[in-house]
Amino acid sequence: MVVQPTTVASGWPDDPVPLDLATAPVPEYGTGSLADVLPTLVAGQGAPGFDARIAELAPADRNCLFLIDGLGWEQIKAHPDEAPYLTSLLGSSRGGTGRPITAGFPATTATSLASVGTGRFPGAHGLPGYTVRNPGTGELMNQLRWKPWTSPRVWQPYPTVFQLAHEAGIHTAQVSSPIFQDTPLTKIALSGGTFHGRLSGEERMDFAAEQLAGGDRSLVYTYYSELDGAGHRFGIDSDAWRGQLMFVDRLVQRLAEQLPPRSALYVTADHGMVDIPFDDQHRIDFDEDWELRAGVALLGGEGRARHVYAVPGAEADVLTCWREVLGEQFWVASREEAIALGWFGDEVDERVHGRIGDVVAAAHDDVIITASVNEPHESAMVGVHGSMTPAEQLVPLLEVRS
Repeated sequence: MVVQPTTVASGWPDDPVPLDLATAPVPEYGTGSLADVLPTLVAGQGAPGFDARIAELAPADRNCLFLIDGLGWEQIKAHPDEAPYLTSLLGSSRGGTGRPITAGFPATTATSLASVGTGRFPGAHGLPGYTVRNPGTGELMNQLRWKPWTSPRVWQPYPTVFQLAHEAGIHTAQVSSPIFQDTPLTKIALSGGTFHGRLSGEERMDFAAEQLAGGDRSLVYTYYSELDGAGHRFGIDSDAWRGQLMFVDRLVQRLAEQLPPRSALYVTADHGMVDIPFDDQHRIDFDEDWELRAGVALLGGEGRARHVYAVPGAEADVLTCWREVLGEQFWVASREEAIALGWFGDEVDERVHGRIGDVVAAAHDDVIITASVNEPHESAMVGVHGSMTPAEQLVPLLEVRS
């Protein structure tokens, strides 16, 4: 089915013209997205049922995926002095092509980690945003913090790549902070094999290298979150963020220098980030905007990737209003348009359909939709992400081989 983007017809030459939805850069699902990485790696290790989706990657017996939260492709390129080792690896990205891969939509942690771990696109694994409506209860579900509680295996029923690799005889391990071991997101996205909690970044690098050597065929995942935290709190144009980037650069080199034979290390991220100024031009407060609130029952997603759930019967009016008010700065699509255009992958499971907003708004410009009353913490963030712009969507797939 092909859905033609809705346009606003008017005889007035100064009326705003909404962005053409066809110009939204849809992620490279199936050939070069986060969801394609692990299936490609385990296919090269001989695990049954997997295809090598990213054609540029050569097989290795031992694979380590190091995911650094918030380390966008454009952010590495903009900071060669703070990240000399990462910069030296830019040409190795995506199998030596020197190209990035894409995160997936929305470019946010819960969605991206589920894509990585399941090898499925957001429309299938069912975590299509930071907060989405639970069709069974009508409540907003925060998929990062898993509130309010719902059964993880009902919400995301597919096995992870780690589970299937473990069943295929591949030595499989996750090395991360202990605080993530028992979270629902870990259970549904990253479980399988053995979880090893290590507090410091250095400990994680050292133990990841040990686990990589633990089998003739190994699949090891490790993770670092503090770069993202510094970006949200202080912005990517801050000394705090640059200091974290310098530390990350040393962690990657530390792990790379310990790789056992026949290994490949891949360094990637769940999203990039942009800084948004604190003024009315760049921050639109939904809680203070009567036009945007009209007919809206729930506001989900996050500032640069909003799911808008309309009062029953008001869906068309909400779409028209959001497109008229925001259409020059956001790609504003109906649920059906977003699905047909492939924003969430080539298929959307029936159980996921109602989790997607009646209206989906993805930022094009340097602007966010805040909710100062209902989302005070998120509204105070300096660095944000979620949309399909290159700064948010493009992530590295840097490679080191032994």
